[in-house]
Amino acid sequence: MDSPQRKSRDWLLVSLFTLLAIALYCVPTGFETHTDTEAVRCTAEVMAVDNANLQELGMIRTGEQAVTLKLLDGPYAGQVHDGHNQLLGQMDRDKEFRVGDTAYVVLTIGEGGEVIFVNPQAHYRLGLELLLLGLFAGLLILFGGMTGLKALLSFVFTGMALWKVLVPLLLKGADPVWLALCVVALLSAVIIFMVAGINRLGLTAFLGAFLGVISSCVLAVFFTEKFHVHGAVMPFAETLLYAGYGHLDLTRIFMAGVFLASSGAVMDLSMDVAASMGEVVAKKPDITRVEAVWSGIRVGRAVVGTMTTTLLLAYSGGYVTLLMAFMAQGIPLGSTFNFIYVAAEVLKTLIGSFGLVMVAPFTAIVGGVLLVKKSPDAGH
Repeated sequence: MDSPQRKSRDWLLVSLFTLLAIALYCVPTGFETHTDTEAVRCTAEVMAVDNANLQELGMIRTGEQAVTLKLLDGPYAGQVHDGHNQLLGQMDRDKEFRVGDTAYVVLTIGEGGEVIFVNPQAHYRLGLELLLLGLFAGLLILFGGMTGLKALLSFVFTGMALWKVLVPLLLKGADPVWLALCVVALLSAVIIFMVAGINRLGLTAFLGAFLGVISSCVLAVFFTEKFHVHGAVMPFAETLLYAGYGHLDLTRIFMAGVFLASSGAVMDLSMDVAASMGEVVAKKPDITRVEAVWSGIRVGRAVVGTMTTTLLLAYSGGYVTLLMAFMAQGIPLGSTFNFIYVAAEVLKTLIGSFGLVMVAPFTAIVGGVLLVKKSPDAGH
């Protein structure tokens, strides 16, 4: 059972990081002024559609879909307007509305305050996203209690740090690798100390995780250059350059993304090893440091096999259609894995897995030093 002191520390940490998350939310990114202030964004119900001007070209449709929209919120709620949905023949970007759909629309307002143009930008998904977030938060707190609340807070803080710190500073030209290392260090500290507390156990997990991230970082920088992988393989990378951000080093952003993507799994494994070593030391206070290190390594061996497979499945799920396209065309396996997009994913998977393999011995060694008390008669 948790002691009153432990509960007090937990609530203090929850309060502290709640305030930090709120502060991050309020911090401006510096890119808010890029938003069109003359536009009004709201939701609308699709009352009618006219597909007469759409043309079918094989599996895709192009042309203009006319839609009649009833605005549901905002200053013009209740008004009915005609909108125009342009289909460009790009299946990943085009959307087609049906009667009864809820659309996310952007209204262009004239000088007299009247609506002069209605752009049905996309299907409205924010409500469902908030619903899923609410269900996730409720289940996490219901089953995890205080630990679930701290995990939820870590989740929110991570999202805020990525959106309010990492992304804006990348756009402003900060070095992606060093910036990502600093962000991962911050997030590792927040997540691990929130779960384990500010103690030797938490410090063990943090140092083990960060050493694993650093090893992945070094490998990412080295092998990205050797693979001749350009950061343009990332989605929307070229779009970003053409939007006025030609100063960005896409290749170093790719390097940062390699170890950033695996850092969560690295933290998970380091926490597993550190917690197991903490239990062993608590049950056997007279254990030697060498014995404790080997206990941590054995725990790491048991976990690392499934964790590396987890990374493989997580990465491969994102490019399974690419592999299908190569197989459907009968392209040889050697040519497939030599293709830059596939090679980039192989690089991510293997370097992330390398960091996972290294984090177990790193955490075990750090735990042997920090968790095991030195014997009074050591050295005699």
